[in-house]
Amino acid sequence: MRTRHEIGTRERIVRATSRLMQRQGYEATGLKQISQEAQATLGSVYHFFPGGKTELAVAAVRHGDEEFADLLRAVLGRVEDPAEAIIACADELAEGLRDSGWRDGCPIITTALESAGRVPDIQHAAEQAFAHWRGLVEDKLRRSGLAEDVARDLAHTVVNTLEGAEMSAQVSRSESPLRLAGRHLARLVDSYR
Repeated sequence: MRTRHEIGTRERIVRATSRLMQRQGYEATGLKQISQEAQATLGSVYHFFPGGKTELAVAAVRHGDEEFADLLRAVLGRVEDPAEAIIACADELAEGLRDSGWRDGCPIITTALESAGRVPDIQHAAEQAFAHWRGLVEDKLRRSGLAEDVARDLAHTVVNTLEGAEMSAQVSRSESPLRLAGRHLARLVDSYR
């Protein structure tokens, strides 16, 4: 892990924004709080993001997209069987959520829901994130021999179910919703092979 000095100011600002918005949403996250959390001046925030909070939120959503995509790529690449890979994804999400004290669920969902229909740039970035994640799952399913249309539909189901299970796990402060979702998704994937 890189130290604060090895991470540039812009990246620190984006990371801090992503984490704050993940936990408290777009509206509750202020630029002053972001600058403090990133250990950057407010002037730096405006320098790197002249478009203000919306531009910064879009960058934070893209960061959250890549953060979750990295997790998916790692797990889907590590576990050969697609059904077992889905279980491993659910398990890793459950462990990460538990380890964060139930605070760090999906990196973009709070911001995405809050801005839907009101802040088109953020909504578009969130749509792209979900499409990106579905694409990673779809690719894994297609490489396992599933037809393109089946893989596409299953990828939607996998991402949607994991997202819902993650919210449920966060609310209930329990790993069970994610672990159950992973097992049932694996059975669904197996039923198509």
